[in-house]
Amino acid sequence: MAKSKIAYVCEDCGSESGQWQGQCASCKAWNTLKQINLGSGGGSQSPAVQADFRKQGYTGKTAAAVQDLAEIELEALPRFSAGMAELDRVLGGGLVPGSAVLIGGNPGAGKSTLLLQVMCHLAQQMPAMYVTGEESLQQVGMRARRLGLPEKNLKMLAETEVETICRLAQEINPRVLVVDSIQVMHSHGVTSAPGSVAQVRESAAYLVQYAKQTGTVLFLVGHVTKDGTLAGPKVLEHMIDCFVMLESNDDSRFRVLRGQKNRFGAINELGVFAMTERGLKEVKNPSAIFLARTEDNSPGSVVMVLWEGTRPLLVEIQALVDTSQGGHPRRLAVGLDQNRLGMLLAVLHRHGGLFVADQDVFVNVVGGVKVTETSADLALLLAIVSSLRDEALPRELVVFGEVGLAGEIRPVPSGGERLQEAAKHGFKKAIVPKANVPKQGVSGMKVIGISKLSEALDAL
Repeated sequence: MAKSKIAYVCEDCGSESGQWQGQCASCKAWNTLKQINLGSGGGSQSPAVQADFRKQGYTGKTAAAVQDLAEIELEALPRFSAGMAELDRVLGGGLVPGSAVLIGGNPGAGKSTLLLQVMCHLAQQMPAMYVTGEESLQQVGMRARRLGLPEKNLKMLAETEVETICRLAQEINPRVLVVDSIQVMHSHGVTSAPGSVAQVRESAAYLVQYAKQTGTVLFLVGHVTKDGTLAGPKVLEHMIDCFVMLESNDDSRFRVLRGQKNRFGAINELGVFAMTERGLKEVKNPSAIFLARTEDNSPGSVVMVLWEGTRPLLVEIQALVDTSQGGHPRRLAVGLDQNRLGMLLAVLHRHGGLFVADQDVFVNVVGGVKVTETSADLALLLAIVSSLRDEALPRELVVFGEVGLAGEIRPVPSGGERLQEAAKHGFKKAIVPKANVPKQGVSGMKVIGISKLSEALDAL
């Protein structure tokens, strides 16, 4: 009989160690290493779990054969729609049979509501099963009735043991399976408590293997920590095929579904929803929401064009420059990288001739959008200059471009598509990098191409 392998896993960060020690070597937390049994086969599942899986017929074995890359037959992925165009967009075009999708988000963001709406729609067309481990069946039923969803044909189960879930699912053979949530699931082959690193890893591996073997689309709901990251071991994100986060602000009814990982499509794809009394509703034109500007044309405001996934998105950026009342001027960025703000202010001083070291600088992206790409650099600097000079920029102006440390304006990807999107929303003038100026021009829009920061200031 093979000897069982023992490992010690940190409950905070999920890192493994061959022997117990008082402090985790990765996250430096004390007394967080717990012993787990890895089994005798070197796999991630315990022997009891592996035996139970073989008993149910999920062997996970496929015929191994070496093939030449050119001889591999490529078939179109048999996707089908989830019933929501925004969700299909984030997932890369729809649901892929045998895929595992992990949805995370803050409490109350609407993860369960979104999946319940999707499942009630899909249940009218195909077998579907919803497993709840945190709520009772009556609670889920009350939510479905309150939202006015079709209640027939959707199979419901209140269970937290993954072996029982897979056994009952095999009888129904659903095409789509939802497990809410993975943090409360447990496997009888693991002795640790539900929610621990070992239980989350074993339970997720069990469910993912079931989905792969049966061709079932698996949705897993995941909790997040207080800093907004996914709770549990990092290996959980490696097991699944797609990982999306449902982001929300406490003071906004809008929800943003952002793709973090996708083996079947583009990452950083964005889907926008509005939370209403009837559940989550798709927002067909997200730019119209973020461009809800006031009638007064105030200094320090300009519109920029972001590229989110496969589509452009117009958002407004605001800046406020004020005389510092203390000896240490403040730099505050909401929705932008604060370190990049400090760097751009230095570029503005060196290559634009504007001194703001004695000024408080506050910048904000309207609508709670988080900007991660560098195409917002030029718009950010022009908004700061507008507030500093107390002169409003034209309302029909749109700006984008990356600013280098030498004051040069670098081109950004998909410049033509960004300009076309701005023209559709009525913008008449654009300041963009010279390399992004289209040769044929844009109908109804004056496009000004620049190569240096000084040229952008002169163009205003």
